[in-house]
Amino acid sequence: MTVPTALMAGKKGLIMGLANDKSIAWGIAQALNAHGAQIAISYQNEALEKRVKPLADQLDHEPMLIKCDVTDTASVEACFKELGEKWGKIDFVVHAIAFSDKNQLKGRTIDTTLDNFTMTMHISCFSFLEACRCASPIMNEGGSIVTLTYLGAERTLPNYNIMGVAKAALEASVRYAAVDMGKQGVRVNGISAGPIKTLAASGIGDFRKILRWNELNAPLGRNVTQEEVGMSALALLSPLGAAISGEVLHVDNGYHITGMVSLEHAHESGEVLCEF
Repeated sequence: MTVPTALMAGKKGLIMGLANDKSIAWGIAQALNAHGAQIAISYQNEALEKRVKPLADQLDHEPMLIKCDVTDTASVEACFKELGEKWGKIDFVVHAIAFSDKNQLKGRTIDTTLDNFTMTMHISCFSFLEACRCASPIMNEGGSIVTLTYLGAERTLPNYNIMGVAKAALEASVRYAAVDMGKQGVRVNGISAGPIKTLAASGIGDFRKILRWNELNAPLGRNVTQEEVGMSALALLSPLGAAISGEVLHVDNGYHITGMVSLEHAHESGEVLCEF
């Protein structure tokens, strides 16, 4: 197979969850844009539209802005209906949406309220399944859907709590959605990115220490960047990922494989741990 230099030339799709220029979604948008994709960006409300528009203006091919509140099924359906009416078919969807009450990410996971559990699961997991459902009628064969998860889905991490439960459900949803969407030739994958300073990460307590811990203990000895996650997403969304579906790809400089503190940095790692 010959791979074009512009991997996404002629491809159109939606990015959901872009909040600002620190967002992982922005790294993905830049990578897709650099390879010729035409991008639509959804926003929840007018306040977020004001944040997103200056970023959209930096992209090529006249990006489309569409309102989409994932807590409202009618809004999600209207978003994809508008995409279908304007573009006919789309080739990709990036789901980068998650939310929980940051006050309930502290303390004990078992103390999470029903209201927060329901909201967290709705926004962080169900919205992905609903996006897949709404995208299904307008997805081209060979299309691709990617969502974002985190290691807290697999292991307990401090101050991640119920979000880890939601991400675990999201990763299971990736597998089931891959089976459903695969029947129409559409691939579905997740990216488990290492910690990055984003708006969402600001709600996690001791996040600075988590960053340092990852840096000291990842096999590659550093933290991942939004640009690197963007390139990995590009690979999954483009023809380079043509045979990959139902996977959760770790983009974390190998941190997820480690089983104990790096002996080389054991002293410093211990100091970081003691500060928790």
